This record gives sequence, structure tokens and C-alpha cells, in this order.
Amino acid sequence: MEKIKHIPENGKKRVVIIGGGFAGLKLARQLANTAYQIVLIDRNNFHQFQPLFYQVATSGLEPSSIAFPLRKIFQKRQNVHFRMADLLEVNTNIQEIYTSLGKLKYDHLVLATGVDTNYFGNKNIEQFAIPMKSVSEAIFLRNSILRNYEKALNESDPEKAANYMNIVLVGGGPTGVELAGALAEMKSEILPKDYPELDFSLMNVYLFEASGRLLNGMSDIASEKAEAYLKKLGVIVKTEARVADYDGLAIKLDSGEEFHSYTLVWAAGVIANPIKGISEIAASRGGRIRVDLFNKVSGVNHVYAIGDLAIQKEGDFQNGHPQVAQVGLQQASHLSKNLKNYLLNKSMKPFHYKDRGSMATIGKNLAVADLPGMKMQGFFAWLLWLFVHLMSIVGVKNRFFILINWVWNYFTSDQSLRVLIRPKKRSFTDRASEKHQEIKKINLN
Repeated sequence: MEKIKHIPENGKKRVVIIGGGFAGLKLARQLANTAYQIVLIDRNNFHQFQPLFYQVATSGLEPSSIAFPLRKIFQKRQNVHFRMADLLEVNTNIQEIYTSLGKLKYDHLVLATGVDTNYFGNKNIEQFAIPMKSVSEAIFLRNSILRNYEKALNESDPEKAANYMNIVLVGGGPTGVELAGALAEMKSEILPKDYPELDFSLMNVYLFEASGRLLNGMSDIASEKAEAYLKKLGVIVKTEARVADYDGLAIKLDSGEEFHSYTLVWAAGVIANPIKGISEIAASRGGRIRVDLFNKVSGVNHVYAIGDLAIQKEGDFQNGHPQVAQVGLQQASHLSKNLKNYLLNKSMKPFHYKDRGSMATIGKNLAVADLPGMKMQGFFAWLLWLFVHLMSIVGVKNRFFILINWVWNYFTSDQSLRVLIRPKKRSFTDRASEKHQEIKKINLN
């Protein structure tokens, strides 16, 4: 395998970061002005703000508002190199990685690849359900909803129309709760104006959660309030409801109950994708990589893992830290200090997570927030949620456009983003390839 091209061997210690999510991007930015050479590798050429995927899916925001080009972030940092590639394998013996672009040596390797959707081995659900782990999946969900409503218009049978209009969400975490609230508001304020011919009494938004409560990572009062807010908005919430199967229309629960919808969103769990050369040594439950108090991967040298991928046991977190952005950001900030200390031959300091609270928004003026020493619900929790997420967005321009969208949506309960954009069945590339094959046949003859 050839080396990745145009990354100079300049005598600097090289830190290779795999993943441009919250943790990976934070680490790269904090090391960008140091004596290290930084190589950031991600399968996408942009950073995506996951907490607002649901707003893209419900036509509240443009995809470009929550995505920011990684190259633009580091335009003025000559010691930072970005490559769009997939990680294939890590050779810890010779400190080298193998990617879809080639191989690369490292002095320090940081794994921040995050996690993917966990279907718990159910192939039918994997095939027919819609996940929510990327901007492209959020756009696909938006397209699916809009396409199904167009199809519902052509159904004279109310039951068949309802199958297109119903939306089922599986997973009562922040993604499921926030998406359920947004869809309920679309049902009451937006969709009836777009589709006045449809009977919206046929439409139901369902939220199924396998455990006994919503928002398991938050307090009891936050869970109870979230459920009450959702029911107030018209969402049908069912706890202790485990989805056993889905064939694209029929949703079967373990209890034997059956529901019907052409749209099922799966937000019920996550799993880390295996990393060859690392997972065999340090993988734990859910594929997460075991790390010590210094974020070092167990059993190997000069390899670190941060963010959702990593599992570190300490204090009250014997099952690992919660898989939320705040953990990854704190780990990245701490690891950057330790790597700077490494250059100065100073000892590394252990990482300890500081829980700064968690929040979830359910709808307009409705949110829950668990903060250190204080719990909030309702309007003020909603304002706090807006402020925190707005300030976390990468790029001043993105913040400005998101703020404008939020203000417009708040006062009008409407926006012009409900555009169904689908690729043609046969792209230009496909046609060019077919033509090439025809020419090839002619030449052979």
C-alpha cells in the first residue's frame, strides 16, 4: 500500500486523529497551534452538529446550517492536514494506519470515530427502518415523510392513507423525544396547511421505549415532564414497548401488539464499529474501546480513544461515561493538554469527567434541563437549550442563519424548507459508464 500523498515528513511529531466529530474536531483545533503535525481523517469533509439532526429531518433547518467544511476550519493552519478517507486497520507494532487512501505513520493516534446505529441483530429493522446518525440520514427522513404524504393524497381508503401518515419513533432518548415533539408540532401547525385535503385525525405520532421511562440519562422529574409534554402535544407514548420486528409496514411489539406505518425511525441504541488492530485487543460492551485514566487504549502504546467510542471506568461511572457530546469535548480538551505536556517531557494528568448537566427540548417553549444543583422545565429550560446549542454551532454564519430560522419559525410556525429533493434513478455517471461499456464492446468486435 502506498503512502498517503502530500503529507510532509518534516521532523515534527505527528498526531493522527480519526474522526471529525465533537471530540476529534476539538482536539485538532486545540493542537493546531502547537509543534505537532496534525493529520485529521474523516469519511466526510465536514463536521456535523448531531443534536440538530431532528430539525433538518422536520424541515426546520437547512442541512448546510449544521454542517461545516473541515478544510475551511483549518485554512490558516499549515501544520494541520485533512484527508477524507476510511480507516481500515491500525498496526500498533510499527505505529502505522491503513486507510482507503493509503498508509500513514503516526507518533500518537487518537480514535474519535464515534458510534453507529445498533439494530441488535434484527436484519428486518436494519433494512426498513430509518436511522438518525448523520445529516444524510436526516435528509432521507425528511424526504420519506414528504414523499409519503404525497402518496397519502392518492389513497381513497382511510386506513391506507393512515399508514402513510403515521410516524413511529423507537427509542426514548433525546433524539426520539425531540423528534417526536417536532413531528407533533408539524402535525398541528404545518402539515394541515400543506395538505388541506388530508384528514389529520388519521395521523398518529408514536414513541416506543423499551424501558419503563423516557430520557433514562436524566432525572425522574425530567422524564415525567418530557412524557407529559409529549402527550400534551398529541404524541402516543408507550414505555416498556420493545419492537420485535418491522417489515416496512407492520411494526410488531414483544407484547403482540401491532401498528402500521411506512415510516419508522430507529433511535433505540448505538454500537461502535470495529477497528481492525484495536478492537481485538481493547473492545468492550457495545464495541466501545477500553481506555485508562489518561484516555490511552488498554494494551497498546501511543493510541488514545475519546468521545462515544471510549469507555473509561471511574467513580460513579463504572459502566463508562454517558455517550454525550460534553464527555467527548472534555476528553479532547484534557488530552490536548496531556499531549502538550508530552512535548515538554512533563507527566500526564488523569481525566475526570465533570457532569455539567443535560437538556432535551420537546417543543416550542417546552424543554427539560438537569443542571448541577438545579432542575428546570418549561420556557426557561427551552431558552437555555436554544442558547447552549446556538453557541455550540461551528461558524458565525451558521449561528446567524440558525437564529434567523428559529425566530422566523417561532413567530410564523412555518418555513419554506419542505422541499423533496431526490436523485434521479440513473445518474450521469451511470449513463457514462454504460456508454463506455458499449464503446468497449464495439472495439472488441
